[in-house]
Amino acid sequence: MSTELASRAAARGYGRVTLGGVLRSEMIRFFSLNSTRILVLVSIAVYIGIAAIVVWGVGSFMSSSPELGQIPGTESMGTADFAVETMASGLMFSQLILGVLGVLLFSGEFTTGSAVSTFLASPQRLRVLTAKIILITALTAVVQLVSTLAAYLVCRPLAENYSMALDLGSEAFQRVLWYGVLAVVMASLIGLALGLLLRNSAGGITSLVALFFVLPMIAQILMAVTDWFKDYARFMPDQLGLSLALPLSYPSTLETWQQLVGVAGWIVLPLLLAGILLKSRDVK
Repeated sequence: MSTELASRAAARGYGRVTLGGVLRSEMIRFFSLNSTRILVLVSIAVYIGIAAIVVWGVGSFMSSSPELGQIPGTESMGTADFAVETMASGLMFSQLILGVLGVLLFSGEFTTGSAVSTFLASPQRLRVLTAKIILITALTAVVQLVSTLAAYLVCRPLAENYSMALDLGSEAFQRVLWYGVLAVVMASLIGLALGLLLRNSAGGITSLVALFFVLPMIAQILMAVTDWFKDYARFMPDQLGLSLALPLSYPSTLETWQQLVGVAGWIVLPLLLAGILLKSRDVK
């Protein structure tokens, strides 16, 4: 009888480990963590808060400066593109917060030792990695979309009060909306790769902060004293993502397709290296 029941279960797919099953279990585990809910809420709140403060501050400055166009460096402040990019001033912080979420998605399992049970339940390690990639990509994309649309709803009355053009259907807004998602997804997937490579939450978060915040500051110093470093700085991940979404604030000499190839490289190469080491290294 037990043999017959086992055969029926196998025929119906019971007991088989599939990508869908692994993804479902990852979602249950990940959303049950307080850190996930906190980081998601913090990301949305920070993005909206920075958007409202910056739009209010810029609007106040513009209304108090009737001779704005004569001040050097302020020629573009009255344009619609500038208003949209002002609203998206918190994009770099979204990259950091949701990038940390990517780090924790894998590093937490090695920190707590639950990685052993994860790979016992699903011996095909790349399947687990694929499920985590799908999960963090979908989650961060949705969070960033919600953040941008919520920031628009909050900032629209402020912008109208200061005669700033903030149009949902404009090309500038659509660029911020979709390329902003791409920039955040890139940061979260880099964070996922760092969490897997280092297998330590503190080390992964520190590396992510160094890559997206410390190195850009060092790059600014180097570009101020030497010209040749500018050719390398434009391929840094923060510059690639932000220049796609905010070209007025982060101008780049690269064409759009070149920037997209650079973003793809920063996503694929770390994950490829992480996948190779995942298969070859001991889980413990």
